[in-house]
Parts: sequence; C-alpha cells; structure tokens
Amino acid sequence: MSDDAQQQWKTWHEGRVATVSEPYGPLALTGTHWLSDAEDGRVPTLDGGTLPGRWTEGGDGDEDTMSLSADAADGLTVDGRPLDGEVRLGEDSGPEAARVARGRQRFVVLRREGLWAVRVFDPDAENRRSFAGIDVFDYDERWVLDGLFRPYDTSRTVRVGNADGQERGLGLGGELAFTVDGDEHTLQVAVEGDGSLWAVLADGTSGRDSYRFRFLRPPAPAADGTVTVDFNRTLLPPCAFADHFICPFPPPGNTLPIDVRAGERNRLTR
Repeated sequence: MSDDAQQQWKTWHEGRVATVSEPYGPLALTGTHWLSDAEDGRVPTLDGGTLPGRWTEGGDGDEDTMSLSADAADGLTVDGRPLDGEVRLGEDSGPEAARVARGRQRFVVLRREGLWAVRVFDPDAENRRSFAGIDVFDYDERWVLDGLFRPYDTSRTVRVGNADGQERGLGLGGELAFTVDGDEHTLQVAVEGDGSLWAVLADGTSGRDSYRFRFLRPPAPAADGTVTVDFNRTLLPPCAFADHFICPFPPPGNTLPIDVRAGERNRLTR
C-alpha cells in the first residue's frame, strides 16, 4: 500500500468530517417544507406550527421566483436587513447563499420538478450536536480500479424513488464499467457540469455493514473514456445525516452483486 495514497485518503476523510459538521452543513438541516402544502401562504412544519411569514409560488407572471411576505414580528431578515413587506426570491444554491434568515437559522429556497420548498438549516440542530464522526471501512488499494465511461448517445431520465417517499426523475449520461475479481460490473452515472461523474449505488453491504445506499463521484474521464474508480471514496448521501433530504435511490441496475467494503459506512453519534 502506498503511504502517499493512504495519507491522501486520510486527509480526504478528515475533510469530509469537517465539511459535514460545519454550522450549515447537512447535519444542520431540520426540515424541508413544501409550499404546495401551504394554506394562504402559511407553510406547515413538522411540529405542527408554520414557518414565519407567508410563502407563495409564482405570481407577477414569473415562474422562476416565489414570494415571501412578512412583518417585523416574524423576525426574518433578507440580505441581512429586517423584512417588513414583500420580496421576490429565486432558488438558492445552498445555505451559504441563502438570502432569508432568522437569528442563526437560514431558510434555503429550492425547486424540484416545478415545486417550491423551503429548507431550514439550524447550527443548533440535534443531529449536529450529537455527531461523533463518520464510520469508514479501512483504506484498501484493491478498491482503486481502472474504469471506462461509456456515454449514451442522448441523456436519459429514469424515475426513481427518493428518501422522502416520492418518485422523481434522475438524469443519466452513460455507464461506468470496471472489473472486480475478473468480472465486469457497470453503474449508470450522471455527468456533472464540470464533467465529473455521479453514481447512486447499493451493494452487498448496504443496509447491513453500511448505509442503505451510497454515492460515488469519480473525476471527469479522459478523452478516451478512461477514469479511476476509487471506492475508498464512496460517500454517504446527505439523507444519512438528516432525514429531511430527498436523496434519490439507486436506479435499476445500480445494485452491485458484490460487497464493496470500502468508503464511508454510517454516521456516528454520541
């Protein structure tokens, strides 16, 4: 085993733990609230209450924004300023870019298949306070494999279940082939904006020795399609850290008939 490879993996793992446990990382998510469930703009929360303010879809002929109205008593700020009136909001790229806040809480606007929702991130969330790290399999260089990306002629969308019980489309750009113990296996993968790949997968350890499914993010393939597939960097999905994410389940064909004893296993709690 290469000492450099082992150290690089160790540094990667430490970085993952640090990122996950950031004040507005995935552990801080306390709820995903859909505007389609609202009555008169009052969005219900899991504790039987409602989000502060009134959140409404569309309006003004603009389907790419939504409306938030509030008064001073709601305690909301937009771009750091108290909100007393109405503001138009578009989709946020994440908690760091969220425009709406209340104290330390941040309200992240998102849109999935035309439906608007608000995610609440709270640095004082119980999941974050109880977090004790990420359990991992030991690094094993045998799980660093040569892969080949085979792009589809045209991108495809398949309907898959999501962690919140809903079915949504998952875009796929090709398949990733690799060999384990002389047998070829493939995963259907999405192609990200930077050319890197993303697979949602399960294997023989899923739900037993690891979380029920995991993510794999290989780098962008070379011009000839070759790419390194390092299962030591298999990731827990966001919903392993908070129940309120809507992670997609593996598409058909992405449950490997082998035990991938590499990468992240489960969230640890204290």
